Amino acid sequence: MGIRIGIDTGGTFTDVVAFDEDTGTLTTTKTPSTPANPADGFVEGISKVLGLLAADGSDVTAVSHGTTVATNQLLEGKLGELGFITTEGYEFILEIARQSVPDGYGNSYFWVKPPRIVPAHLVKTVGGRLDHTGAELRPFDESRAIEVARWFRDRGVTTLGVCFLHSYANPEHEERMRDVLAREHPDAIVSISSQVLREYREYERSMTTLVDAAVKPNVSRYVRSIGQRLAGVATRSGGPPASEGVAGGGVPFYVMKSNGGVLSAEEVVHQPITTVLSGPAAGALGAALIANAAGFAKVLTCDGGGTSTDVSVVLDGEPTLTTEGTVGAYPSKIPMIDVVTVGAGGGSIAWVSPEGTLKVGPRSAGADPGPLCYGKGGTEVTVTDAHVVLGRIPPHLLGGEVPLDVDAARAGLAGLGARLGLDVEACASGILEISAWNQANALRQITVKRGLDVRDFTLTTFGGSGSLLLCRLVDILGLRGVLVPPDPGNVSAFGLLTVDVKNDYVRTAVRRHSELDPAATETVFAQLRDEAAAALRKEGFSDDTHRFARTADLRYFGQAFEVRVPVPDTALDSAVADGVASAFHDAHRALYGYDFRDDERQHVEWVNLRVSGIGPITRPDLRERAAGDGAARRARTGNRPVCFAAADGYMDADVYWRPDLQPGDTIAGPAVIEEYGSTVPVHPGFAVRVDSFGNLLVEATR
Repeated sequence: MGIRIGIDTGGTFTDVVAFDEDTGTLTTTKTPSTPANPADGFVEGISKVLGLLAADGSDVTAVSHGTTVATNQLLEGKLGELGFITTEGYEFILEIARQSVPDGYGNSYFWVKPPRIVPAHLVKTVGGRLDHTGAELRPFDESRAIEVARWFRDRGVTTLGVCFLHSYANPEHEERMRDVLAREHPDAIVSISSQVLREYREYERSMTTLVDAAVKPNVSRYVRSIGQRLAGVATRSGGPPASEGVAGGGVPFYVMKSNGGVLSAEEVVHQPITTVLSGPAAGALGAALIANAAGFAKVLTCDGGGTSTDVSVVLDGEPTLTTEGTVGAYPSKIPMIDVVTVGAGGGSIAWVSPEGTLKVGPRSAGADPGPLCYGKGGTEVTVTDAHVVLGRIPPHLLGGEVPLDVDAARAGLAGLGARLGLDVEACASGILEISAWNQANALRQITVKRGLDVRDFTLTTFGGSGSLLLCRLVDILGLRGVLVPPDPGNVSAFGLLTVDVKNDYVRTAVRRHSELDPAATETVFAQLRDEAAAALRKEGFSDDTHRFARTADLRYFGQAFEVRVPVPDTALDSAVADGVASAFHDAHRALYGYDFRDDERQHVEWVNLRVSGIGPITRPDLRERAAGDGAARRARTGNRPVCFAAADGYMDADVYWRPDLQPGDTIAGPAVIEEYGSTVPVHPGFAVRVDSFGNLLVEATR
């Protein structure tokens, strides 16, 4: 037996999917997350799924993991004490930053600039200067570098970022600074920008490098802890003895990256910045594969968890990518799936603002203490409490494993409602309405603000709470419909089993298209390809198995930001380059509604060249199921009163057990469809159809 396991650690539950490579079957389960030590929930999840399969650690061929360690550290702003070393004369680059005021200039009078990532007294400069081509204008000042290294050493500052001007074009000065630090301050954890982000724009490169340095200790510690625990699982189960390296136990251990690929744990500790959107990326990829198999090309994904909801866009089966992402208040200019996160999860807390209005999130009760209905000491009303009181979810979770205290939730809602002049049902309905609008606004942010019409898309909902508000989202956004995959609570963990090993490499090479030297450009692409191939060989992929994807960032001369377009993986000549420029015009029109294709005064400019090296893995097959007899009542387990709208009060709704539904079945609302890890409330005026893959297709009928 060969088993690959995907594990996604969320704010409330740790989701697990096991893929039996011999039979092609998938097994799913969940276990409560353990915020104090996420590794505990991780190992418990492995043990639980192996128990379901009557297997042991020796049967596990690989483990892929989506982690929120770096994400949570950045969201909480707990970066620790950082030092920054930069080029002489540029000590204020972090202070100058970018002219960006949250919520526009309407609130600028009340906005206070947040604390800088590195205080001024921990910024040091070193002499030496390169120009934009990488040519040395002034030599590296090694004596000053030694002085700076000793200064940080003597003050106990052990986490350092290094970013010198134009080091994207020539890393020599940064590498010499790293060597000085290794000699003079050997305890220092150091990130240099030419390894983290070999791309121009000094502020973003500096910030990305500092974020990489800041999360490196926590990510390294966490990954090594998981590796040791994996070794213990394998040894206790009769598996191979613990081996050298981070993974241990002879079990290949991969960590999800923000770019839609995975990387071995041994390499992730050297590239921790690549994991800042690890969990959400896996969910978007899993949902994209499921929706594409079902025949949907334009898809919005909505991943609802206990703490937040993550949304993204899928076009032609692929989630869109960006390099303009931020996590918390920190720009992270690395390739990542374009995910927007909003604090609207099942554990999001409802509260009353100083103005006396009802608010929901972004604070969350998480897994511990959790919502009031968990009975674990929670004291604040959450979205889950509102759902359970209105009957939209059953009085238990995970098929009865987690009983819910409905009375405690009702009492909490009564107290909150009294402060607002609302009864229990009106207060609960208001909480869910606000939560739905929070999700809808996030979906608009990734569509309307990017030149896309949200009405052209089908929504795919997943995660434990992702499908609870789908009918309201259809009404608010005018969506075509909603697809709910089987085991929606485990789609992110499933996504971890579908992703390839992937590394990204970039080089800034600014040239006007009219002056482009195709041969010189091809040489840069070849260098990036060689770097990608070397990394894939380290991951165990032979040269005849991996593949490469090339892209370039182009803009019109004078623009501040670029548009990424694909570059064919063939020898670059004038004809191929002209085709890339034409693709840029098309992409610019799609994004902004216009282009300058026929205006000779507007020059196209090439900015960044990119190569992604991809080591393919075997994906689970999505198997179609035989059609049933169309009698959905076989899955009916009873009924209960459910409140879909406060104005309508409670109404009887049939309850269905999803595993007993078959392709071709149809269900009309009002109804509730339940399964092990998720629930779908079907409002009046909506209908559900089960497709050949077992997906639920929900559409408005009124």
